[in-house]
Amino acid sequence: QVQVVESGGGLVQPGGSLRLSCATSGITFGAYVMGWYRQVPGKQRELVAAIRSSSSTTYADSVKGRFTISRDNAKNTVYLQMNGLKPEDTAVYYCNANFQRDFYWGQGTQVTVSS
Repeated sequence: QVQVVESGGGLVQPGGSLRLSCATSGITFGAYVMGWYRQVPGKQRELVAAIRSSSSTTYADSVKGRFTISRDNAKNTVYLQMNGLKPEDTAVYYCNANFQRDFYWGQGTQVTVSS
């Protein structure tokens, strides 16, 4: 049984930081592309950052220089370090595990950036 579980969301002031974690089980984690997506009501889910099995990374232009994605293959966990948060970063953040035709999603974690 595959499990993808996000944690670490919450309320933070503009300019603050949060670290999201995504723990997985039931997959060969090291082979998967791991991604963080976000969604706000009325809009499509968008890719925030992704990290491949080679540890190469991709970032949305809106978060480059502020967010960092990383993975710990020994812990089957991917992280998203978010610095310099802005109100427009407010969204539900979802973790995704992808290998070929297999896609697995977590339940999402809310991030709210507000003073």
